Amino acid sequence: LCLGLIFLSGFFHMKNKNYVTWKSNEELLIPSMPCRAKTNVMFLKTHKTASSTVLNIMFRFVERYNLTVALPADQQFHLGYPKTFLASFVEEFQAIGQHYNVMCNHLRFNPSEVKKVMAANTFYFSILRNPIPLLESSYTYYKNYVPAFRISKDVNEYLASPMKYYHRADYGENMYARNLMWFDFGYDNNAEDNKKYIQGVLMEIEQNFHLILIADYFDESMILLKHALCWDLDDVIYFKLNSRSQDTVQTLTPESEERIKEWCSLDWKLYLHFNQTFWRRIEETIGLEELEKEVNHLRTRQKELMETCLLDQEAVVKEHIKDKALLPFQSGDANILGYNLKQDLDNKTLRTCQKMVMPELQYMSYLYTVQHPHKKRKPIGFPLLWTSFQE
Repeated sequence: LCLGLIFLSGFFHMKNKNYVTWKSNEELLIPSMPCRAKTNVMFLKTHKTASSTVLNIMFRFVERYNLTVALPADQQFHLGYPKTFLASFVEEFQAIGQHYNVMCNHLRFNPSEVKKVMAANTFYFSILRNPIPLLESSYTYYKNYVPAFRISKDVNEYLASPMKYYHRADYGENMYARNLMWFDFGYDNNAEDNKKYIQGVLMEIEQNFHLILIADYFDESMILLKHALCWDLDDVIYFKLNSRSQDTVQTLTPESEERIKEWCSLDWKLYLHFNQTFWRRIEETIGLEELEKEVNHLRTRQKELMETCLLDQEAVVKEHIKDKALLPFQSGDANILGYNLKQDLDNKTLRTCQKMVMPELQYMSYLYTVQHPHKKRKPIGFPLLWTSFQE
């Protein structure tokens, strides 16, 4: 009897992550449900918000779990953008129906149509960025494409008198020039800044999305995402993709920064609101002390992978990228950076490293070819690095 009591005493005090702590002297320890990775996930990929890096994380997760991803139909690169999303924009939607696991390519959000594609238990998340650096990034990246940007000398000249350059009639192209995030979420980027209207939109977004990340705190966002999806640390490890060289970043004057808050007031209020909910979510679920520890672990693991994979230990300008299959798409006045891999990697390590640095268009094209082998390949205009692996 004594031995039995000693054994039971030890059993009830053992440390195990599957057991919760005592709440009272009378309560027994109750096993908690094990955390299971969520594999039905919809990521609304907003523009100029580090979303290409998130897309790479999503694509690698798709491969790890052999999931089905909703990719643009035919020869398209986006899911209908800037048109409001329709389920028919997804390749083989009629055949696959509501059995896609992941959706993460650019689209203009339309919840009723997205729900036709994604399962009922899908986890929805997106990412926002401070509208001040976002608009400068958008200006540089879309300089030659957007009518409002094209005829102004630089971003400060544009912001000094935006209505001189911005015309609502150029709706299909000018969304990049004002309240771009608001537009991506499916709303009118030229809507009046009305308090009741804005509150209604914010409530609607909170109902449609389980989590909104903040690009300005990207590492913290990845830890929060890891917890929300019950993923492993290596699932959210990343190399920064689609960034540009510092010499193509235009310096905003203090006056221009203040004008952005007014010109993009819908985006500004969207950002302020979800920046608050972001930190509130961290405090309620992780805690700042634990967050700091996990961010440090993520950065340590990231550094290890960079030392393993990268020849230069950092991103390089387009002219210095040796393997043209790893060349990112270039746009506007931006010089989009890429990576060079070490040459002496074993096959397994090489494939891991290639996935980490794979630009968006190449990775999407590869997954499209794997998932739809009988369809014509996407005309990305780059060598398809993964062809030999697939064959």
